Amino acid sequence: MKLANSITFALIFIFSRGVRAHYKWPALIYNNAVTPDYTYVRPNTNNIDPIMDVTSISMRCNAGGSTATSQTLDVNAGDALGFTLSNVISHIGPVQVYLARAPGSVASWDGSGAVWFKISEWGPVISQGSINWPQLGASQYKFTIPSATPSGQYLVRIEQIALHSAAQVGQAQFYISCGQIKINSGGNGSPGPLVALPGAYSATDPGILFNNYYPVPTNYVFPGPPVWP
Repeated sequence: MKLANSITFALIFIFSRGVRAHYKWPALIYNNAVTPDYTYVRPNTNNIDPIMDVTSISMRCNAGGSTATSQTLDVNAGDALGFTLSNVISHIGPVQVYLARAPGSVASWDGSGAVWFKISEWGPVISQGSINWPQLGASQYKFTIPSATPSGQYLVRIEQIALHSAAQVGQAQFYISCGQIKINSGGNGSPGPLVALPGAYSATDPGILFNNYYPVPTNYVFPGPPVWP
């Protein structure tokens, strides 16, 4: 009986640790203020669980996010924006941010097609035979909307790619959210390269199929297009 209880306790402990290790991006940060959860961020249907199939439509805005909607936040080109986390980042891996301009109202748009361009990426620090991930412990991520971004309504997409088990194909974990924003006072830039999501990533991309441990990596290649501008 004692052995059975010990095994049960161990399984509960392992499961609870695994759940706590997951997270989601539920809110935007604007003017240094955190907005209410899911006011300007589209809700998802998988709670804190990651997406692991890079060919899934859930790679776009998380599970259920392509057909969900939220309110749209007015911002200006050149402003700082951010996302908060439901928990601190507890898995190694980069953070990336994309924008996609809607052809009209973003509220009813699913983000399909080659419309996404990357505006921010945050990776590891690699030096003297070691690799470190400053993302660990972060509870938010802030970035700047490029001042050359044309005015319009956009989806803003954030992802953290957890790479702790990514030495095997299909084991990278994607924690994704999409917010809805209207960019005012925009510039006359031509954002790009434009990519489709899903479509921009392969399960064997070097930044997705990635062994963090041995041999120690000497570089990290971000998946997807380069940052614009």
